[in-house]
Amino acid sequence: MYEIEIEHKGLHKYRVVKGTDMFIAKRKAQAQLAKWDEMWERKQEQLHKKQVREQKAREKEEKQNLAKQQTDEAQTLLKEFSQILQHTLDIDDTIDWDSLLDKSKFNQLKPSKPKYPTEPDRTYGKYNPKPSFLDKIIKSRKERILQSSNALFNSDHQKWEQERDKMNQEFEKEMQEWQTAEERYYQKQTENNKRVEKQKQSYLTVEPSAIVDYCDMVLSNSEYPDFFPQDYDLDYNPENKILIIEYILPDIDDIPTLIEVKYIQSRNEFSEKHLSQSALNKLYDELIYQVALRTIHELYEADVVNGIESIVFNGIVHSVDKSTGQDISPCILSLQANRQEFLEINLEKIEPKACFKNLKGVAGAKLHSLSPVAPIIQIDKDDKRFIASYGVAGELDDSYNLAAMDWEDFEHLIRELFEQEFTRGGGEVKVTQASRDGGVDAIAFDPDPIRGGKIVIQAKRYTNTVGVAAVRDLYGTVMNEGATKGILVTTSDYGPDAYQFAKGKPITLLNGGNLLHLLDKHGHKAKIDLKEAKEIQKSK
Repeated sequence: MYEIEIEHKGLHKYRVVKGTDMFIAKRKAQAQLAKWDEMWERKQEQLHKKQVREQKAREKEEKQNLAKQQTDEAQTLLKEFSQILQHTLDIDDTIDWDSLLDKSKFNQLKPSKPKYPTEPDRTYGKYNPKPSFLDKIIKSRKERILQSSNALFNSDHQKWEQERDKMNQEFEKEMQEWQTAEERYYQKQTENNKRVEKQKQSYLTVEPSAIVDYCDMVLSNSEYPDFFPQDYDLDYNPENKILIIEYILPDIDDIPTLIEVKYIQSRNEFSEKHLSQSALNKLYDELIYQVALRTIHELYEADVVNGIESIVFNGIVHSVDKSTGQDISPCILSLQANRQEFLEINLEKIEPKACFKNLKGVAGAKLHSLSPVAPIIQIDKDDKRFIASYGVAGELDDSYNLAAMDWEDFEHLIRELFEQEFTRGGGEVKVTQASRDGGVDAIAFDPDPIRGGKIVIQAKRYTNTVGVAAVRDLYGTVMNEGATKGILVTTSDYGPDAYQFAKGKPITLLNGGNLLHLLDKHGHKAKIDLKEAKEIQKSK
């Protein structure tokens, strides 16, 4: 993954642009910088216009017009806030791959043909002097004059030829260098355009990294007011086609509050009216709900390969805790929207907050209070314990004794079962490094806003009763992992002390009978014969 840090000091904007291909990343960075430059130019133009207007507004009538113009601009901006979602519905968010191609022409000036000095002419005066009377009658004098003029002409012509040849050589060298540079330019352009085409094909074949790059481009193209951070991080799970967005939202202090400007003639001054705090709070909440829905809409609309089945939007605000003065970055709302469910919504007629709630989004009662909520899904892809999993359940039949199977296969079987259990609701299950030490065997990420979160799963292929120590270990692991729940699965059963310890704690104990029921639920058959398993262990 390539990363390019870009910054615009005038706008105080900073972003890390990511891409699996350096050229694609550069093009994305260039596009973002160009957009920032346009924003900066608009801002400078607005500032300049304001300065000019103020300078011209010496007359009362002009100042009144200035106040009206500023009022109109403020009202237009406030109207834009209320139509943030509506704005994108008339725009096709699909990426135009052709626009990423470099079609520029080689702009280095082609060398001009040399302008030679004037070639010596034998008929020029100095090469053809007029003979005097004596020159005409004295043959030797005439011959000397002729020889001298010929020598002068030959010398000058030779110098001219040398200069001409030198200029031709320099021109040929410059021309060769220019042709080489042109050839290299178009060769590099062709290679870069092939990268774009390769990236396009990677996207069309639904390669995970290409899906992330594509979604990054979609969100980069989305137009928002200048004060929006427009920064985000994306993660994509190809197994269940879930896209996770950690989207940086504007702080309420970033929202312009100007409503009206009046010119007070009696005092010869301008008076500004701003939104009340309650009106600002309401505006902010409505704006954020729209941003969440708009982002999901843009991604689904642009997803021409149907590579995304579910999108999780986690809205994060970089702010300052007014009570402590410390920087904070709470997640203030989280929403998961499945493709089919979301595309059935008529976004032109919905009320954003009601739509968000109907989709089972999670948020505080007042977004402007920046009350943190737990993201529906927040997968740590940097967890080095995760390894590739393999299927086991397909090899089972009603004669297969789970209590006697290989312990590593048993862990993968448990992962496979819970994956079938959770993925129906958009969840994800990952198996960890096989350690046979009683640690974490699998981790599930359940997106359900009520019962979901991070779930630690341990598998115990035991032939004896599981004691309370194993349950205590699981509870400690749940706490250390910051998980919402722990599940312990065994082929045997648990002692009374184990069940007693689990009471009132976020722990679920599944014994052999529960395990067989879970297998049957997902269409698999097996048996658990503890006596047979013990005999097999003794014989080894």
